[in-house]
Amino acid sequence: MTETAQPALLWTPSQSFQETSNLRAYMNWLAAGRGPQVTNYADLWQWSVDHVEDFWASLWDYFAIESPTSYTSVLSSHTMPGARWFSGAQINYAAHAFRHASTEHPALLFQSESEPLTAISWEDLARQVSAVAATLRGMGVVAGDRVVAYIGNTPHALIAFLATASLGAVWSSCSPDFGSPSVIDRFTQIAPKVLFAIDGYQYGGKKFDRRSAVAEIQAALPSLEQTIFIPYLDRNAEPTGLRNVTLWETALATPGELSFTPVAFDHPLWVLYSSGTTGLPKPIVQSQGGILLQHLKELHLQLNVKPGDRFFWFSTTGWMMWNLLISTLLVGGTIVCYDGSPAYPDMSVLWRLAEASEMSFFGTSAGYITALMKTEIEPGLDYNLSKLVGIGSTGSPLPPEGFDWLYDHVKRDLWLTSVSGGTDICGCFVGGAPLLPVYSGEIQCRCLGVKAEAYDTDGNPVQGVMGELVIEKPMPSMPIYFWNDPGNTRYRESYFELYPGKWRHGDWIVINERGGVVIYGRSDSTINRQGIRMGTSEIYRAVEAVPEVLDSLVIDLEGLGGASYMPLFVVLRPGLELDADLTKKIKTAIRSALSPRHVPDEIFALPDIPRTLSGKKLEVPVKKILMGMPVERAANPDSLKNPELLSIFVELAGKMQV
Repeated sequence: MTETAQPALLWTPSQSFQETSNLRAYMNWLAAGRGPQVTNYADLWQWSVDHVEDFWASLWDYFAIESPTSYTSVLSSHTMPGARWFSGAQINYAAHAFRHASTEHPALLFQSESEPLTAISWEDLARQVSAVAATLRGMGVVAGDRVVAYIGNTPHALIAFLATASLGAVWSSCSPDFGSPSVIDRFTQIAPKVLFAIDGYQYGGKKFDRRSAVAEIQAALPSLEQTIFIPYLDRNAEPTGLRNVTLWETALATPGELSFTPVAFDHPLWVLYSSGTTGLPKPIVQSQGGILLQHLKELHLQLNVKPGDRFFWFSTTGWMMWNLLISTLLVGGTIVCYDGSPAYPDMSVLWRLAEASEMSFFGTSAGYITALMKTEIEPGLDYNLSKLVGIGSTGSPLPPEGFDWLYDHVKRDLWLTSVSGGTDICGCFVGGAPLLPVYSGEIQCRCLGVKAEAYDTDGNPVQGVMGELVIEKPMPSMPIYFWNDPGNTRYRESYFELYPGKWRHGDWIVINERGGVVIYGRSDSTINRQGIRMGTSEIYRAVEAVPEVLDSLVIDLEGLGGASYMPLFVVLRPGLELDADLTKKIKTAIRSALSPRHVPDEIFALPDIPRTLSGKKLEVPVKKILMGMPVERAANPDSLKNPELLSIFVELAGKMQV
């Protein structure tokens, strides 16, 4: 597929914005004798991937990384997997998080559905982290032990994580909207010593008591020695049915001094998990040093976060964007976090938060933005967003209409940074840069130090046409390993099987002549009609532009015993039915926007679209079910937000004659 039209230019950074950016300061620092004389982003990116050791070593110096020992080499080799970074160095992520402690601005601004906006000072954060760390130390937690959490996006999660990291222990978290089987699938793989758990949470105005789920999690973890219980839903909640419990207030009352255990650069910081739609979720282990450098680069250079900036990304503790959000402390910014539904009591709740918190940067998902497009909300007119400089979007490709809506309805002078990466690296392969313009539907650039290319079917890099997203050189935040994966077997199968020694991420991508990027969806769920290959995001863009359609899912069962069969599933506005007229309207929209080849064979109305717990559309598992695979092999119901929908596809598979 080739690009057919020049996208609209939506925003150009002013000269002042560029010259005062963190990225320009870094380039000036390089030019002063520490690196190349580069004047634009394209040349800087090229240097950063041609000389990866020099680039990452420059960040070590630029950010003044503290280590009691010197590193002996920046990178052991370019071999993937197995590359080792900054051998010999010792660091502590939490120590760097407190280097920018300030009395001028808070460390955290927190709001929930039931609690007003509240500030936590750096002093209070340090006091609470030191107390919880002392509590963990008293429980026998040492470097390398696993500490897990079943907590929402609240200050408790940040405090517990920093306390864990300060000891060199390994963190892992699940959001309390995960059912106990999903949590058990994840936590049993890493044998934790301590569990942080809340009594319950509120979402969409409804209260959910999770104490029975916590008891089930406890019972399934033979390694678990202690649980720190947090009354959150109900301040007077008792740890009914739980064992070996210490109350959160008791932990906060434990005397302790803020201290940090130095660990090796590649010492585990946390364990994140793949969606687990088939089989057990992969426990992805990232290092203290790798995440430290990756997040300093992303937040300071790519996202331009400065000391005192108020940085928000809507997330839960079960999504890697929470991990990036809390790293705001590394660059001296103020974290803004929200616990609850983005649509309760209405779709304007996060814009009220943006105004009240004087938010500098508003991060969200593409799904949230497309949902806003179906409303009458006018954030730019209804709220004071004078402090808002940037908006971030991730989770799925943001269509051009989403870009246009933000500039039309939020703010004209707005830096929109659409980004794409993943849990796999807890960061971005492609994203934003404050020196570059924003074009409709286009991610600004490949990130510094990321040798990302689009590969054609012969495994060669191509420009201007769609190909597989491949990373040709190592990055520090790539997994150091998967937990309990002898010989790196699962790790190699996940990324390095198709192109040995090179990371295949599984996205369709176009990199254009300007260095801009467009993601077209997952390469393992591609639409291939009569030899014309297309990403699913293009179908969704056309379908969801129809006012009556709220959401959609498309599956292509190409070549199964004959002609291709492509069903489309849609979620309609309440009260509407999928009659002949609406079916024709949807098909006409696809024919007009794409081609007659991509008109679906049938359209079905669903109450909802099946998604993983992290919000991803369930394209590949649904495809497998429609191909006849038993549902228990195609998808793990415990990894889904709405597993009851799978029965619809099982029934359809039984009726289909493909």
